[in-house]
Amino acid sequence: MTQDMSLLIAKQHVVYARCIDNGDYEDWPYFFVEDCKYVVTSDRNHREGLEAGIIWADSQAMLIDRITALRQANIYEFHKYRHIISHPYILSDEDGEVRSETSFMVVRITRDGPMDVFAVGRYLDHYQVSDGNIKIKERIVVCDSSHFDTLLVIPL
Repeated sequence: MTQDMSLLIAKQHVVYARCIDNGDYEDWPYFFVEDCKYVVTSDRNHREGLEAGIIWADSQAMLIDRITALRQANIYEFHKYRHIISHPYILSDEDGEVRSETSFMVVRITRDGPMDVFAVGRYLDHYQVSDGNIKIKERIVVCDSSHFDTLLVIPL
């Protein structure tokens, strides 16, 4: 079962990254359950148990609001991402609840073409699985660096 679940989660990561990388941001909140948690934080803050993150949301509605602001209110230099994601490591798989850890790297591409490594870290995920449907209940994005660019408008 764990290998099958690992493949299902790996597929979910591919679709998730493709959604963001292609700029389909309005679809992004629907990878999550309604009562979800999404946090972007540093490795140091995560190790020390500090709750606050660079991004912190505790519902799908907050994620929808974030995308609405990104599209309608925020002013920022155009850029896009390209995700590179490892295969997920299943931490637990019990009664429709799966926890996993997955490494990622995000490259940022700006309008004129320069590229830079924007973020590197790991996703600590808690999934809800029902009838083959998998949704994110909690995603803690733990970035290896404590330095965050001010241009963190697009979800990781």
